Amino acid sequence: MDRGWHHWRHNRLAQLAALVLLLLYATSAGAEFVAPYGSTDLQRNGSLLPPTQMYWRSPAGEWLGPHVYPTMQGPVDLETGDRPLEIDFSRPTPVRLLVKGRPYRWLGLIPGERHLFGTVAAASDEALPAYVNLLGTDDQGRDYFSRLAYGSRVSLFVGIVGIAISFPIGLLIGGISGYFAGAVDVVLMRLAEVVMSIPTLYLLVALAAVLQTNPFTGVPFSNSERFVTIVGITGFASWAGLARVIRGQVLALRDRTFVQAARAAGAGTPHILLRHVLPQTATYVIISATLTAPSFIVAESVLSLIGLGIQQPDASWGNMLSLATNASVMVLQPWLIVPPTLLVMMTVLSFNILGDSLRDALDPRDRVQTP
Repeated sequence: MDRGWHHWRHNRLAQLAALVLLLLYATSAGAEFVAPYGSTDLQRNGSLLPPTQMYWRSPAGEWLGPHVYPTMQGPVDLETGDRPLEIDFSRPTPVRLLVKGRPYRWLGLIPGERHLFGTVAAASDEALPAYVNLLGTDDQGRDYFSRLAYGSRVSLFVGIVGIAISFPIGLLIGGISGYFAGAVDVVLMRLAEVVMSIPTLYLLVALAAVLQTNPFTGVPFSNSERFVTIVGITGFASWAGLARVIRGQVLALRDRTFVQAARAAGAGTPHILLRHVLPQTATYVIISATLTAPSFIVAESVLSLIGLGIQQPDASWGNMLSLATNASVMVLQPWLIVPPTLLVMMTVLSFNILGDSLRDALDPRDRVQTP
């Protein structure tokens, strides 16, 4: 283990991946504080604004620090299709850290009104507030950075919740199958093969299209119910691969000396499995978890992209990517497409890099020996 930790400490790429994931999950957990506005807050006359430009000096050249000015879209030119920006340079508004802004309850529990950054006068200016939109606004006039922060909660935690569902099932079935062997092994492994043969993505698409309304209440599914449905289906359909691997490892462990000693001491089968056998598979489980999480994230993104996942006005990276289906948005407002695309790519890549590094560090058989 010490050699594995030494190996991981010198893997700069893996440390960078871990740092990226830490920042993403910290931002997700503190979205109310990090985002300057709510995910559904509308800005008057502020649809499809480009990223806000920061001004550090006055028109006369005087140093001001970071300031923004009230901005809105002008009328569309019917001949060219251009929609110029109208900027009110008469009212500079400073951008500050830890400013008071929109009241919120962190995770619905702890009240607060401080935000990581924002404009000082935005809450009190009744004429046309000066907003700071780091990534511009969408077609409804909602701050895109704020929606990315709030949307990360769905797109990031779908992987964790999915693993929390699928891995206990896979560990339990794989452990029972490998420990008892015989007829139990045959039945459970055939069941796992049936589950593995199901095309998960197509199953999700079919069920999401069919289950548009809650069969128990008769009303359309809420986004929280859609989230539970997506995670539940993907989690249940993902345990089979882990179960097969755990079964093989348990088969190799069931006749080891420490297991026989536990039997001789009178330990029951559940105790032996849970306290002596399954903990020996922890290395593989940790590595597999980091490599499996991206598949849940991608599944949610794809479903929301095609309109079968989380629905507007709630945000997720997938339904924000649905704007990519509009060619005019891709050409005229690329700031609406690039950020969620990069975030999904960064998250999946970081999980894969972290998983590979943990495999090299924790499994000495797979570690590349260097002179």
